[in-house]
Amino acid sequence: MPVYYGSKERDASMSVIEVENLTKDYGFKRGVFGISFQIEKGEAYGFLGPNGAGKSTTIRHLIGFSKPDGGQTRIFGMDSFKHYNEILNRVGYIPGEIALPQGITGYEFLEMMKKLRGVKDNSMIKKLSDLFELDPSGDTKRMSFGNKRKLAIVAALMHDPEVLILDEPTSGLDPVMQEAFMELLREERRRGKTILLSTHIFSEVESLCDRVSIIKNGYIVDEFPMSKLKYAEDKLFKVKLKDEEEAVDLKKHVEASGCADCEKREEDTLYIQVNDKNINEFLSLLKEYDVEVLSHEKLTLEEYFMQYYLDDVQFKGVS
Repeated sequence: MPVYYGSKERDASMSVIEVENLTKDYGFKRGVFGISFQIEKGEAYGFLGPNGAGKSTTIRHLIGFSKPDGGQTRIFGMDSFKHYNEILNRVGYIPGEIALPQGITGYEFLEMMKKLRGVKDNSMIKKLSDLFELDPSGDTKRMSFGNKRKLAIVAALMHDPEVLILDEPTSGLDPVMQEAFMELLREERRRGKTILLSTHIFSEVESLCDRVSIIKNGYIVDEFPMSKLKYAEDKLFKVKLKDEEEAVDLKKHVEASGCADCEKREEDTLYIQVNDKNINEFLSLLKEYDVEVLSHEKLTLEEYFMQYYLDDVQFKGVS
């Protein structure tokens, strides 16, 4: 199973965002339970999990919308709940669910946000509106979900905040706009912004984040640097044999040796996961067979993530 890199190993004094033993229990095993992580200045941090895992609950506490049952959340060293207004002036927040005031136009909404943010000019608003092809002239009530999302993005970033807290920020955007947004985030990261990206889209995390945590049923089950996948001790090999008989025989011998985990996905092909310390034993086994193809398969973030959710998927009858 993946190794947990706990938050205690990091220097909290360098952290811009801190979640310390956060607990919010809604009953019926819903909520978050004693979770901790820190995000350093200039770091992009991915928060991965399916709907209902606890991502949005954590973010609502970080922003200061909810008071925890236990533990604490801090941004810039300030308690989120106690210093809600001060923190929001320096943070760009995009919620997972967009709820805009009704009875006003997008222009009026942006003007309202300008006053709240203390924004004196329209240069950032124009830049973002042009980038996302946003026409804010319509009534917010009649806007499409995609346009509401674009409006929320412009409102969140118009004051050039130091920290970005993003909860499923590309939901509702078409693929072109999703890529435009991710490129914007990569640029913001290069400018030194601190980013928390909560999502269930693996490619977004892979393209942006330095570190990732996985949350399941309200608990953080793993935290790791993205480089861990590139330099993982466990390697996955695709082995194509001359026929199915050889594939079955090799699978039997690999499992008997205990040097690797083996899965047969095609008649004549095996996928074999081997730890570095067992590579020589594994290669010795292969010498006894007629191997047509041997290739190293890179472990993706999705495959790594699914190690934690595989039992849930199988239980639901999904192959």
